[in-house]
Amino acid sequence: MSTIAHILDSKGHDVVKIDSEAKVIDAANLMNKHHIGAVVVTQSEKVIGIFSERDILNRVVAQNRDPAELYVREVMTAPVACCGPDTSRAECRSVMKNRRVRHLPVVKDGRLIGIISIGDILEDEGAEQQATIRNLYEYINVDWDAASESNPSAEK
Repeated sequence: MSTIAHILDSKGHDVVKIDSEAKVIDAANLMNKHHIGAVVVTQSEKVIGIFSERDILNRVVAQNRDPAELYVREVMTAPVACCGPDTSRAECRSVMKNRRVRHLPVVKDGRLIGIISIGDILEDEGAEQQATIRNLYEYINVDWDAASESNPSAEK
């Protein structure tokens, strides 16, 4: 079973983060600049929350609040669910489903080392399934070819 460390090795360990004292407009601009749906919120390098498109929609726009006047800490999602590099893909999927979140910061020894999204989970699962299909296809074809060679009258 695939672990988060395996996924991070493929996608990279870069994380876009923002300080809790930043303004919401700055967080939105940062997310737009990087084409991402969430940023990790930190305070003195410690993960204290996550700020996502959903937070903007539900806690800023829907409440007609000014993003230039609000601090990220006022509207972020906290406490934030995190995972570790040794966490299984299945565990992360379960946490995301049960908590209805799409992003999990990856923390090791209290230090932020990456972020995983539901898209990353699905991509890794898809790659594993493709590899399985390819292996099964090769197995079937190799066995069919071997059977044909040992029995020349067998139809292909």
